[in-house]
This record gives sequence, structure tokens and C-alpha cells, in this order.
Amino acid sequence: MRILEEFWYGNIKPTEYASAACKELKEALRLITRNEEKLLATMTEEQKELFSRYTDAVHEHQTMVECLLFQSSFKLGAKMMVEVME
Repeated sequence: MRILEEFWYGNIKPTEYASAACKELKEALRLITRNEEKLLATMTEEQKELFSRYTDAVHEHQTMVECLLFQSSFKLGAKMMVEVME
């Protein structure tokens, strides 16, 4: 039961992953950052505010999708474990 205790006390964070280990992910993040900086440099204050609200909404949506994906994956893993135990 050690893994469940670690999970319970917050020592295991399933939403965290080693992004530094994934070259493609690191490159995609670099491109996002570079393009966002370019966009912001050309925007008015009103456009920057609208863009900020847009990115906040995208982040909120992404967080909800990641939570649903985690739940679905956890359920699938549990079903696999049950089937292996039969």
C-alpha cells in the first residue's frame, strides 16, 4: 500500500511529467513562447487584454480535459488490474 499512501499525501502528482526529457515537447513550448512574444509585441493594450482572456479560457479548458483524461486512464488501468487478477 506504499504507493497509495504516497499518492494520498501528495508526494505523487500524476499530472506532472518530465518535460525536459521530451525533446519534442520542449521544442513545441519554445515555439509557443517565441510566437506569443512576437504576437504581444504587435498588439494594442485592448488586444493584449482580449488575448489574455483567450489564453486563460484555453488553459481552463486544457485543465478540465487533462483531468478527464486522468480519470479515464485511471479507470482503464483499474479495469486491466481486475482482469489480470481474475
